[in-house]
Amino acid sequence: MIGPKSGPNLGPKTGLLSDSAPQQGARVVISVDAMGGDQGPAMVVAGIARSLKNNPHIHFLLHGPKAELERLIARRKGMSERVEVRDAAEVVTMDDKPGHVMRHGRNTSMWSALDSVRSGEATVCVSCGNTGALMALSMIRLRKLEGVNRPAIAILWPSSNPTGFNVMLDVGADIRADQNDLLQYALMGAAYARNGLQIDRPRVGLLNVGTEEHKGRAELKVAHDMIDTAQQDGKFEFVGFVEGGDIPGDRCDVIVTDGFTGNVALKTGEGTAKLIGDQLKQAFKYSPLSRIAALLALTSMRRLQIKIDPRRVNGGVFLGLNGTVVKSHGSADATGISAAIQLAFKLGQSGFTDKIAARVASASSLEQDAARQGSKAE
Repeated sequence: MIGPKSGPNLGPKTGLLSDSAPQQGARVVISVDAMGGDQGPAMVVAGIARSLKNNPHIHFLLHGPKAELERLIARRKGMSERVEVRDAAEVVTMDDKPGHVMRHGRNTSMWSALDSVRSGEATVCVSCGNTGALMALSMIRLRKLEGVNRPAIAILWPSSNPTGFNVMLDVGADIRADQNDLLQYALMGAAYARNGLQIDRPRVGLLNVGTEEHKGRAELKVAHDMIDTAQQDGKFEFVGFVEGGDIPGDRCDVIVTDGFTGNVALKTGEGTAKLIGDQLKQAFKYSPLSRIAALLALTSMRRLQIKIDPRRVNGGVFLGLNGTVVKSHGSADATGISAAIQLAFKLGQSGFTDKIAARVASASSLEQDAARQGSKAE
């Protein structure tokens, strides 16, 4: 339930992510909900400290119980000059229903963090809190961009592409999506790939049960033609239908799907990765020879661990709102929180929200063009 919360006094944790950021550009202010994480505000402060260390352009508005946060900040040299605390006595818990939060959450750290973006004091909001409540509050406080029917949550998925990642959306903002929504997801996902992964002309694929054009639901077939028509003006390359095996592959840079399918794929991928990790540990402990093999493979295994470390891609981005929101995992440690902040900084520095708005603004004309092309094809 919504109410006061304090966290364990955990220190910083050594991680694998480099927190270095581009050294050019103006100051970026990031609004952080200090109270949403499973490990308490001390871990959030530790993540902020990692981000501050090598990035002179980043500043923070930190939301939560003022006395507690100021004590945590005072323990870290130089942090108080770049972190301003905004007092918020209550917290949105993982068990709170979105509707309850919208009615009674005005005094929470999550509400306060979003309002700083709404007022223009901060460029991006970062929270480790309840996903459903964060999306609901984001839609109420920031509002949807004009022309957006359904916002989407986009994530970075480890892949064999040169960037190391693919963008996938939607992964759970809304379980439904019609052909117009899927076209908007393609435009927003391509904009995210350009600004988040620096891909000039992203390749976009539409997730389906097969790559043949006759397969899939009716709205997928219509969306296929609409996205195909929009690719030139949308400044992306459409590769057509893709399958589940292409999600971590190199066939495309952006995977478009509805929130139900995307969330199932995401949770399946996370569960499979954990299963493989557990099975590898058991296999290396099976016999004395396998233990020796584990020692010989230690360097390679550490390199693999760095590549697939989920903390490096911690942060789902809410797309289609009048402001950028980055959702960090609730269980994130200092490394994971720092990764979410780094993503928020990169998007804030690039003017991502304005670019998304421009893409969405063009969507209505693209939809009309696509619809006309579809009618001619029939």
